[in-house]
Amino acid sequence: MAANHETFMSRALAQAVHAAAEGEVPVGAVLVQDGEIVGEGRNRPIGLADPSAHAEILALRNAGRRLGNYRLPGTILYSTLEPCVMCAGALVHARVAMVVYGAHDPKGGACGGAFQLLPSGFPFNHRVECLGGVSEVECGEILRAFFRKRRSFRPLP
Repeated sequence: MAANHETFMSRALAQAVHAAAEGEVPVGAVLVQDGEIVGEGRNRPIGLADPSAHAEILALRNAGRRLGNYRLPGTILYSTLEPCVMCAGALVHARVAMVVYGAHDPKGGACGGAFQLLPSGFPFNHRVECLGGVSEVECGEILRAFFRKRRSFRPLP
């Protein structure tokens, strides 16, 4: 199973690379059901002028349309970054079984980084299992490189 985790995380990383190329924070996500990718997404809040257009949300939307259902039981979401509180809520409502993420987010993560929402299930009526640190070095590096580049570009006054 670990090999599959890394395979699917590499697809999420490819989405993150696309996000970075578009000037978005490089986060990518894929949703998997029975070993098949059923949804993909990358961060697009700037391009779509939509604060909810996180990679995880877009992967859920993509899968929902493809499968014709807003409930996605038995699925696994792969995200290059620990999901935030908003995305955690969407994962619960979609009944996603598990989230596998790469980089930990100590400032906003909902799998124990800043909040402990998903693994505990409390106060929700659905529990989402969390597994972090898959391809953590690669996932963290794409984020660090993006923000290093952004900080180094400062227009002259």
